Amino acid sequence: MALPPQLKAIQHHLRTAQEHEKREPVVAYYCRLYAMQTGMKLDSKTPECRKFLVKLMDQLETMKKELSDNESISQEIVGNAHVENYAIKMFLYADSEDRSGHFHKNMIKSFYTSSLLFDVLSVFGELSEENIQHRKYAKWKAAYIHNCLKNGETPQPGPIGMEGEAYDDEFGAEGGGPSQAPYDPPQSQPSFHGHPSNQPPASNFSNIQIPPGSHAPANTPADIPHPEAQPIKPVPVPRAMPVVDPSLLNNTQEGDLRLTPEDFTRAQKYCKYAGSALQYEDVGTAVQNLQKALKLLTTGKE
Repeated sequence: MALPPQLKAIQHHLRTAQEHEKREPVVAYYCRLYAMQTGMKLDSKTPECRKFLVKLMDQLETMKKELSDNESISQEIVGNAHVENYAIKMFLYADSEDRSGHFHKNMIKSFYTSSLLFDVLSVFGELSEENIQHRKYAKWKAAYIHNCLKNGETPQPGPIGMEGEAYDDEFGAEGGGPSQAPYDPPQSQPSFHGHPSNQPPASNFSNIQIPPGSHAPANTPADIPHPEAQPIKPVPVPRAMPVVDPSLLNNTQEGDLRLTPEDFTRAQKYCKYAGSALQYEDVGTAVQNLQKALKLLTTGKE
């Protein structure tokens, strides 16, 4: 069924869902959920939009039944962690390619797809400030590099002062790419989970750092090498041991401590985030979230 023009704003999210249908069904499900919720706000009254959205709801119900044994669908906390980690890994891959001067369509698409997935995270609640910054930077980078390549220019790698960029869509037949209004330079850089530095943030994304060993998640759009790019063998980097809070070692629950249901929910959330981080071998993020859960369960405080 063709997408009604009134719902054009969700076409890229639906396309991302279709692209991830088999390799990342959880991501596909939440992309469609975001598209449905956004579509309802855009236009749920005209017959063609209502018909399209009802069909989308039916598709979501079918997916939910098929994935009923998947915790990322049955528990939103786990789903949130899954989609966020996938979006960040895709962002880090594209940023790593960009900083290495490897400009090609797959890295552009990885930047732009990550920005769409940061949109999708809003189905779980309000976006964090860092994810808002990730989204803005990824959309701008995709547009900037695309326009440079289209005009036969060499993009400048890494973070630079953001200016207004817009480009036409080359990722599908529907057209209507991510035309963006000019951006104001952000006031702070995005900080990644588990980042070892506590330094004050710098402006204009000038100090975004890529954790050692970061790479594209399995089955990203970047799994097809650019014909002009030479294969690069990754250099092994020793993994730094995360710092563990000594006060949490051998700690037991305080005597009269009474935890609320909300405390248990938050502790469960931290444990789920830790488990999701371990899927990507992100030890720092896992330890950080487990420490938060342990502190909450033993002291009642975060």
